[in-house]
Amino acid sequence: MRPPDFWTRAPSHPLARLLAPAGGLYGTLTARRMDRLGAPAPGPILCVGNFTLGGAGKTPTALALARILRDELGRRPAFLSRGYGGRLAGPVAVEPASHDAADVGDEPLLLARSATTVVARDRPAGARLCVDLGADIVVMDDGLQNPSLHKTLSLAVVDAGAGIGNGLPFPAGPLRAPLARQWRHVGGLVLIGDGAPGEALAREAAARGLPVHRARLVPEAPERWRGEPVVAFAGIGRPQKFFDTLAGLGARILATRNFADHHPYRAGDLAPLRALAIREGARLVTTEKDAVRLPEGESAEVLRVILAFEDPAALRRQMVETLTAPGRSP
Repeated sequence: MRPPDFWTRAPSHPLARLLAPAGGLYGTLTARRMDRLGAPAPGPILCVGNFTLGGAGKTPTALALARILRDELGRRPAFLSRGYGGRLAGPVAVEPASHDAADVGDEPLLLARSATTVVARDRPAGARLCVDLGADIVVMDDGLQNPSLHKTLSLAVVDAGAGIGNGLPFPAGPLRAPLARQWRHVGGLVLIGDGAPGEALAREAAARGLPVHRARLVPEAPERWRGEPVVAFAGIGRPQKFFDTLAGLGARILATRNFADHHPYRAGDLAPLRALAIREGARLVTTEKDAVRLPEGESAEVLRVILAFEDPAALRRQMVETLTAPGRSP
């Protein structure tokens, strides 16, 4: 779905007020669900979640954390994902050579390029398969609100520019449950980028004694876009963020097209954009997550980004202290 505009307005917006009773019910039910005790895990579980519906940068965060665990801490991480948008219920190990986004979803295909990745709607069964495949720690991409599996450490990812929108639960706003009820389930905040909405959450996290790990998305090979004419498209949580990144790299953006988050691209979707790019001598460009959803025969250039932490040492300390003591959980 594409987030409605009123989610970013004041909570007094007429549509937000109209939907507030439904949001109150949805948020209460989700919060109660989060409070349930999860099944014992077969090893340490690091959950990378967010407070809201839609994209906040969970997948780049999961990839960055797995790199730290593997390259700096000598661990053997595996990713566990529900496989949003995929048809396979799992548990199944993702094979990029034989699976596509229709099978397992777009995010697991990206994760599988870095480490063993399991898709499972039954999270405890998925975690067991991760361990059977050789993992000594499981990194969950999403799942903060899923109570089925006990998490050792949960980090909430926040896009600083978006924050939590109007601060109301769905459908009145983007929150999955009231924020006050979600804080008790997280052990730290990952704040991506800059922005007043994110800073407000950082202050609240600090007041609660939670560490705030600041980070930013860093484009790979930024010089290749400087002065280049581009036609850009994206079907992610915040497409404008992608377009702004291209503009910030000096690309000359001739046109942009927004698709819904996780949009399943079909033949013909890109025809007008490709025709414009050819006519203007421009480059057709998209995100990594969009690229894995393109149908056979379609292609576009990709702007790749990685997440870089401002203080990786502090993050390493928290992971070492928490993940080596599985009985301790926020």
